[in-house]
Amino acid sequence: MITQAAIEKAHEKIKPFIHHTPVLTNSSINEMVGAELFFKCENFQKIGAFKIRGGMNAALSLSPEQINKGLATHSSGNHAQAIAFAAKTLGTKAFIVMPENSPSVKVNAVKGYGAQVIFCAPNQAAREEALNKIVAETGAEFIHPYDDDRVITGQATCVKELITTVPTIEIVFTPVGGGGLLSGTALGAHYFKSTIQVYAGEPEGAADAILSFKSGKVEKAPYVNTIADGLLTTLSERTLSIIRAHVTDIFLVTEAEIKAALRLVYERMKIVVEPSCVVPLAAVIKHKELFKGKKIGIILTGGNVDLKKFADWFND
Repeated sequence: MITQAAIEKAHEKIKPFIHHTPVLTNSSINEMVGAELFFKCENFQKIGAFKIRGGMNAALSLSPEQINKGLATHSSGNHAQAIAFAAKTLGTKAFIVMPENSPSVKVNAVKGYGAQVIFCAPNQAAREEALNKIVAETGAEFIHPYDDDRVITGQATCVKELITTVPTIEIVFTPVGGGGLLSGTALGAHYFKSTIQVYAGEPEGAADAILSFKSGKVEKAPYVNTIADGLLTTLSERTLSIIRAHVTDIFLVTEAEIKAALRLVYERMKIVVEPSCVVPLAAVIKHKELFKGKKIGIILTGGNVDLKKFADWFND
C-alpha cells in the first residue's frame, strides 16, 4: 500500500538528486483548447525525464549491501538512464538490458553514465531472459521500470510538486505506457487534492491500457506502431489496480494527432519534448469540448530526442 506519508518521505529523500521542474503556460495553446493548461516540464529534469524520480527513490531504498552489488534493469530508454544515473550517484555498478532497436540517443546516455549495456531482441521475453541472467551472475538488485511500489512512489512526487505550484488545477493528464507515472499521479492526486480528476492519453498504435482499463485484466495492444516509443509497454497488475481505482478515463489519439501536438509544442512553446510527452495534449485538443474552461495540468514526461527523427515527424 502506497501511502501519502510514503510519497512525502520519498520526495524528501530524492530532493537532493532531482530538479524541482518548472510549470509553463502558453496563451495561444490555451485559446486553441478553451482551457488553462499548465505544463509540468519533466523534459528539464535530471536525465531529461521524470523517470529519475522513481529510479532514485528505489535505489535510495536499498541497503548498503544491496547497493554494493549493483543495480540492474531492462528498459528501452529513460528508465535505463535513471538507473544508470542512480548507480553512478551511489558509486556502484549498473547493468542495463536494452532492446537492440533502442534510440541511439538513449543508449549513448546510459553508457555515458558508466553503465554496462547488454543488448537483447526487441521483445519482453528476451528482455526478461537477459535480465535474469545478469542478476544471477552479479547479484545486482533489479529495479523494474514501473511494477515496483518504490518506483511508483517516486513518480508520485511529480504531481505533488505540480499541485503545490498550481493549487487550483482541476485535472491532471499523463501519458500511459507501463502505468508507473499514471498510477503514481493518480495516487498523488488522491492524497494531495482528492477533487482532481486524473486522465491519460494513449496512442492508437499501442492501445493496451485502455483495453485493460475497461476489461479489468492486463491486455496487449492489438498492434504496435507509434512514434511515441516511450509508451510501448503494457500495464502490470499492480499499476492496473491503482489506475482502475483512481483514474477517470483514458483517451486514444492517432499518429497524426500526436505529430500535430508535437509540432504545436515545438513551434509555440519553443521546448524540446519526446513524442510520448504530447499524447495527453493531443487528447485534450481532440476532446476540447469536454475540458472547456478547466484548469488542466499536463506532465511533459521527457525530452530525450534523437534529432535524426525530426524528418519523420515533420515531413509534411
